[in-house]
Amino acid sequence: MGVLTVEIDPDTERVLSELTSDGRSTTDVIREAIHIAGRLRWMEQARTDAERLGNDPDDLAEIRAIRRDLGDADAW
Repeated sequence: MGVLTVEIDPDTERVLSELTSDGRSTTDVIREAIHIAGRLRWMEQARTDAERLGNDPDDLAEIRAIRRDLGDADAW
């Protein structure tokens, strides 16, 4: 397991103090923050990909073709 040394500014120190006020360790809070940052990055990438695909002319044409083939979805 690696060790991380971080220099924090006063605002970050204040937030860290608030986050550890419930008895959690600094290590646990920082691990959680890193995992949250990873999920946020993954979600942002998924949003970017969905936006790109949602504007892709070839994909939109394929969706229209499938809808034509399947008929009116409201009938179900």
